[in-house]
Amino acid sequence: MIEQERQLVRILIGDDHSVVRRGLKQILADCSFAVEYVEACNGLEVLECVRKGKFDLVILDLNMPTRHGLDVLKDLRYEFPDLPVLVLTMHEESQYALRVIKSGAAGYMTKDCVPTDLVHAVEKVIKGERYITPSLADKLASSIRRELGSVPHEQLSDREYQVLCLIAGGKLLKEIAEELSLSVKTVSTYRTRILQKMQMKSNSEITRYAISNQLIV
Repeated sequence: MIEQERQLVRILIGDDHSVVRRGLKQILADCSFAVEYVEACNGLEVLECVRKGKFDLVILDLNMPTRHGLDVLKDLRYEFPDLPVLVLTMHEESQYALRVIKSGAAGYMTKDCVPTDLVHAVEKVIKGERYITPSLADKLASSIRRELGSVPHEQLSDREYQVLCLIAGGKLLKEIAEELSLSVKTVSTYRTRILQKMQMKSNSEITRYAISNQLIV
């Protein structure tokens, strides 16, 4: 009996670590469809690849050189609203998952996930569905109940939130500027806005807040 030819899908993997990209391809070999891969090692390269070719899915890391993954996600949603994006990151759900889903991602997974769960997520997103874990579904429900902004950090813009998390993680303004491809002066301005919006006076207050609200681990 002749085996039926499997569906061929094109997946762009956006991650700055070659080991991760290689590991993803090995894991996704278990998918029910055949896959053609294209790799990108930074945010700008992801955008360039999508603008040049047609893809069925983008698997996107958040921490990449030249452009943060959250910014890349927003660009992709604006330019290619029908292209599904699955975010795969080292950050726990409590840090970025809500913002990522609200920005239009089809799913959010951490890099310590079970390989079979990743395969399931990819297959689900390829079919046009969303992949939401039960814990993330609970967070989304809780977020809807507090839409009026009763939680201080939800008042922050995405860029301000990124800076908050990096400050809380112990990064210096210069390091944050390099990671986000911004000037130190611009990062300092974001820090000032964060302190004003959250009615705080120091980095140590930011750190305590982030830890108590599980924004960093």
